[in-house]
Amino acid sequence: MATENPSGQPGRNIRIDGGRLWQSLMDLAAIGATAKGGVCRLALSDEDREGRDLFVRWCEEAGLAVSVDVMGNIFARRPGRNPELPPVMAGSHLDSQPTGGKFDGAYGVMAGLEVMRTLNDLGYETEAPLEVAAWTNEEGSRFPAPMIGSAVFAGISELAEGLGLQDLDGNSLGDELARIGYAGEAAVGGRQVAAYFEAHIEQGPILEAEQRVIGVVGGVQGLRWYEITLTGQEAHAGPTPMPSRRDALLGASHIVAAVNRIGHEHLPGACATVGLMQVHPNSRNVIPGRVFMNIDLRHPETEILDAMGAALQTASEAAAAEGGLELDFAEIHHSPAVVFDPACVAAVRNGAEEAGYSHMDIVSGAGHDACCMAEVAPTGMIFVPCADGISHNEEESATAADLEAGCNVLLQAMLAV
Repeated sequence: MATENPSGQPGRNIRIDGGRLWQSLMDLAAIGATAKGGVCRLALSDEDREGRDLFVRWCEEAGLAVSVDVMGNIFARRPGRNPELPPVMAGSHLDSQPTGGKFDGAYGVMAGLEVMRTLNDLGYETEAPLEVAAWTNEEGSRFPAPMIGSAVFAGISELAEGLGLQDLDGNSLGDELARIGYAGEAAVGGRQVAAYFEAHIEQGPILEAEQRVIGVVGGVQGLRWYEITLTGQEAHAGPTPMPSRRDALLGASHIVAAVNRIGHEHLPGACATVGLMQVHPNSRNVIPGRVFMNIDLRHPETEILDAMGAALQTASEAAAAEGGLELDFAEIHHSPAVVFDPACVAAVRNGAEEAGYSHMDIVSGAGHDACCMAEVAPTGMIFVPCADGISHNEEESATAADLEAGCNVLLQAMLAV
């Protein structure tokens, strides 16, 4: 078998099979395909199970040893000359948003698999083992804690917390893992990883606007998620006078406006979103008596993100007091701002330069499993452009050429560390 190039630039001329990578992405996208060209593979749904099954089959066909831990995280290992060395790992996730795209998450997993397939084709032997990871419930759409699989692996969250998460129908993550056959037996985490890389579409417009092929990701902005419940009183929409109403939706509307204001007041870098709202009883001639809502706040600087959270709580308390409403305000998730490992960032940058790809340094506006892995291993990320910066949308799109380029950089980075 081939070994590393003694010049110190291992495998610098190796290129992945872009056509095979693209076909794998399209075959995977057929699972949970939506009418508008996207995918719906909610975590631990039947569609997620089918996507996992396909990934596992492809890994086994590539001669990789597959294991599943008790959080349902999937690992596929390619052996190295020294099995005692910790693995160099690539990964992302297979679950999607309800109206998700073909590439978010799936690209990073398929890119990792393509690296393994390419090395197999060339008979290329690495010193350390290589692994591809597919993490559980990265999106946090069905079970309300994003990146929970990698968070438990990294020791950020407790196993009981992860398995106990419930969807809106009361189904627990642990029970759903068992239902789809992915409640694995391997322990979660507790092992060394030499380095972790994640390839991903940017999910923003910067690379496309700057006409760059590769984003060298230096870090990820911080994230805070909140759940707010406002409780007033249901009443008939006709006979109830305006001054005596305790309208929970009216109070919620003040919070929505405050969220938007908070985002604009902390530019540049701030993002503030109300992404989910449930109105009870949701009847056309009943004053809403209860509203449940989720708020997403983001900023790359911890102090500013903290200030945004404090402003949200103040605005929520004021809205409740003005409307005579009861307020339940809870922060349910906090992902601090992350700075990636300089050596891993340099490996990505060098890989892009050696391949001749235009590139730029960038900060991720979205959270990724790499944020959790940065707690336990040197970590880096590779971004490629997506059309108009659109993601978490069925119209999400990326070119085969850009996806191939990102995977080539992933290959070089994994061989370089």
